[in-house]
Amino acid sequence: MLVLGVESSCDETGVALYDSTHGLLAHALHSQIAMHNAYGGVVPELASRDHIRRVLPLTRQVMRESGRTLSDLDGIAYTQGPGLAGALLVGAGMARALAYALDIPAVGVHHLEGHMLSPLISDVPPEFPFVALLVSGGHTQLMLVSGVGRYTLLGETLDDAAGEAFDKTAQLLGLGYPGGPALSQLAAAGDAARFTLPRPMLNSGDFDFSFSGLKTAVLTLVRKQGLEQAADIAAAFQAAAVDVLVGKSLAACAHSGASRLVVAGGVGANAHLRHRLTRAAAERGITVFYPRLEFCTDNGAMIAYAGAQRLVHPQPDLGFAVKPRWELSMLDAV
Repeated sequence: MLVLGVESSCDETGVALYDSTHGLLAHALHSQIAMHNAYGGVVPELASRDHIRRVLPLTRQVMRESGRTLSDLDGIAYTQGPGLAGALLVGAGMARALAYALDIPAVGVHHLEGHMLSPLISDVPPEFPFVALLVSGGHTQLMLVSGVGRYTLLGETLDDAAGEAFDKTAQLLGLGYPGGPALSQLAAAGDAARFTLPRPMLNSGDFDFSFSGLKTAVLTLVRKQGLEQAADIAAAFQAAAVDVLVGKSLAACAHSGASRLVVAGGVGANAHLRHRLTRAAAERGITVFYPRLEFCTDNGAMIAYAGAQRLVHPQPDLGFAVKPRWELSMLDAV
């Protein structure tokens, strides 16, 4: 099955072509970071307009690089939600119009399902079941994944997500947008032991997260110390956040009996998290799987792959709609 995937949930336009027999054939991505940087965050209207400009040229690029034609397609997958309503409508409109013209099925994909299944695109994919740590945008969740569509929520953030905490802390330290990568780079030059920051809910006995208190602690520290010690503050924050993510993830694996852990989403690209988690998991006999770095952020490849898994089984066509708010637990198993 040859599936075209279209991602347009926020500030990246991604298009990819996935073959269920030969794997990922081609993918292309345009990031809007440079455009939104001037505003310190994503401007929804600008994001939507840029998706309109990019989605068709990227589709032509992917088809050209893959050596396939539109008539070869068996289906089209697009991000149906969650995300920015206007941005989602661009991808959904393009995907469904093209599917209608080609007389092939179109399927809406849950953005977080795409992230959670993205490590399966790699050369050494994890087998089911596994625990998934989702750290994407405004989401931080731990899921027990028994199969495609078979997800059990173990815990989630009660306030700020990890990615939001990284971005907001970066703003406090005078860094640009997006803040996560810039903060991690700054932290590499700092001394994490210089300041002590809290590890919220690390020993709460459940699998929920809270990062707003950590962000507030950084604010208090910045007001007291100023920005002369910015690198040390960044390192202390990163160490605290990673300690919580590692501790909760390993606890979830122990609780569920899982020997495989998947980390997906933008924060999954953090080098300090990867190092700490891989080492701590190995000590407990747990194997950690990560997406390729290029697939940690939003991308079309994860949508094409997830769509291919769902298009294998006939699904009712629910018509043209996007879901800016959409719980992962509402998905059906395939």
